[in-house]
Amino acid sequence: MFRLPHPMTIGFAIVSALAAASGDLDAQPVKIAGLVELSGPGATAGTNFNNGVKLAIREINAAGGLNGRPIEYSASDTQTNPGVAKGLAQRAIDDDAYVVIGPVFSGSILVSMQETRRSGVPNIVGGEAAAITQQGNPFVFRSSFTQAAAMPKVVRYMKDYLKAKTVAVMFANSDFGKGGRDAIVKDLEAAGLKVVADVSTDVPQVDFSGPVLRVKQANADALFVYLHEEESARALRELRKQGYDRPIVGETTLANEKVVELAGEAANGVVAHVGLTADAPNPTVQAFVRKYEAEYKARPDHNAMKGYTGTWAIRAVQDKLGKFDKKGFAATLHGAQFAVKDYPGLLFDVRYDDKGDLDRESFIVRIVSGRAQVIETLKPAWAPK
Repeated sequence: MFRLPHPMTIGFAIVSALAAASGDLDAQPVKIAGLVELSGPGATAGTNFNNGVKLAIREINAAGGLNGRPIEYSASDTQTNPGVAKGLAQRAIDDDAYVVIGPVFSGSILVSMQETRRSGVPNIVGGEAAAITQQGNPFVFRSSFTQAAAMPKVVRYMKDYLKAKTVAVMFANSDFGKGGRDAIVKDLEAAGLKVVADVSTDVPQVDFSGPVLRVKQANADALFVYLHEEESARALRELRKQGYDRPIVGETTLANEKVVELAGEAANGVVAHVGLTADAPNPTVQAFVRKYEAEYKARPDHNAMKGYTGTWAIRAVQDKLGKFDKKGFAATLHGAQFAVKDYPGLLFDVRYDDKGDLDRESFIVRIVSGRAQVIETLKPAWAPK
């Protein structure tokens, strides 16, 4: 039996001002519930995601809210525990949340999204596990790339640029890690690359000497690393400590701001495909970065950007829908396409498919002197209108 934490309710003083300005003192706030990892192993990711959500909501409320109604946001701590996330999802439903945003960790999402599905509440999540949108849930939507879309881009880099023929894989023993491992192995094999080491690690794992030794002994042309933030940093430090000198490649998490900070010089030279990066050579992204840094005195990572863009997607959908209808919201977001010129908060032109997965511009980055440098911009598979 677990005890649900008391939700941290975030109020906005401008709510009343907005209602007064619109001439409708009876305007009812629209409830959005955040299920976020504010403690436990996912605290770094969840806190940054939550910061992005809060910043977006402040901007949306200042711009008139959702169809003239202000957003009332409450963030509750899942403790990075799927059981807690499930209970909090039910609490949000009981509180008549119009949209649930979060969690970030895939293990919690796979449990909590069953509750939002059962009650027909739209749920925008920050997880990447392919299984999230492979279950036919009509109410779940991502704010990040799915592993199924991201991994072919990683494989292309290893094959075409690194000319790798053999690859070692190091992954976290979690829903996130195992989903990424399965996706990358499938795509590597399809591209004719051989996996010569398949190394599972615990969450959280402190000592990476054993996994790194196994990777070294495999003598692969390249190493693919798919771990959570803190474990990624520990793995990179151990790889450098043991003198590993082969290319290290990953997905978004490996180039995360927190990973680079914790790993220090050990992160230099790492290459990753990223769906979102504060270093994107994009004026809209850079404007967001300045606002985020002014608010939180720190650079935003991809989780902060997921929270921010996911929240702005709510505004874009609601403008298109024009009424408050949970089922209608979900139906509208399926197949929707939004332009950044209309909604700068989305940061990029974006399109959602019928499963709730999105597609937009992404990047290949290399860590140089502690910062991500974009070495290639990958255009989406569709042409923005």
